[in-house]
Amino acid sequence: MSNSSSLSEFLLLAFADTWQLQLLHFALFLGIYLAALLANGLIITTIACHHRLHTPMDFFLFNLSLLDVGSISTTVPTSMANSLTNTTTISYSGCTAQVFLIAFLFGGEFSLLTVMAYDRYVAICRPLHYGTLLSSRACVQMAAAAWGSGFLNALLHTANTFSIPLCQGNAVGHFFCEIPHILKLSCSHSYLQEVGVVVITTCLILGCFMFIVLSYVQIFRAVLRIPSEQGRHKAFSMCLPHLAVVSLFVSTGMCAYLKPPSLSSPSLDLVVAVLYAVVPPAVNPLIYSLRNKELKDALRKVIQWVQCGHQ
Repeated sequence: MSNSSSLSEFLLLAFADTWQLQLLHFALFLGIYLAALLANGLIITTIACHHRLHTPMDFFLFNLSLLDVGSISTTVPTSMANSLTNTTTISYSGCTAQVFLIAFLFGGEFSLLTVMAYDRYVAICRPLHYGTLLSSRACVQMAAAAWGSGFLNALLHTANTFSIPLCQGNAVGHFFCEIPHILKLSCSHSYLQEVGVVVITTCLILGCFMFIVLSYVQIFRAVLRIPSEQGRHKAFSMCLPHLAVVSLFVSTGMCAYLKPPSLSSPSLDLVVAVLYAVVPPAVNPLIYSLRNKELKDALRKVIQWVQCGHQ
């Protein structure tokens, strides 16, 4: 195969060779997927229906749940279908769509987590200006900027990746299509045109990461100056869910992209891929609902209303 235009499909890496293990993989992913859809769906519905939860942080959490639903829906259903039908193929257009959506949704999520760090900074360090700095209009603009940055990043990477000639076969060593694994199929040195795009994206990621770190340095300084223990506990409780979600997102991403090549193996890569692509969307709603009393109470009311409606 001399170039990408001659490719009609890609081969994904299967989780298991035997039918029994493939069924186990299907059942496990189905459980995680349904749990993620249910948890994120409940948060989306609860925030949309309860006026008490129309704060800036809840608005950003609403957007985060939308991104989580999108990201897990991009990878998991295809993998489950392949296990159930005992196939490993994905069409060229399907692979292109996966690459675009993954870059879009994960890029948008990291941008949104950066915006949420700013929300926590203003809430604790500049509480008197919170209503001004995080007005409804400002929140919509920041959320739109997060979605827009993810879209532009995905458009740039996808167009650049699939313009590179692919002459190393069509076997993607992953359970879904992702840019680093597609680039491994490129012709010798032809991937260099992607380097400039990667450098720009890396600088943006590092910029967002440094912004989050500096925000929390200022937050912790402000919290430690609070005289009452109850006040410090309340301030930490405001930050812990977001800090936990950021830590999960960053740590799993670092394990996937920054691990030494000597530690790389198909089985380990699959485990790491599940950790950063499947686990966070399912765990994020749990982290936020456990630490947010108002959200927890509203979720309980929604569940009770649903239960009463089925009785």
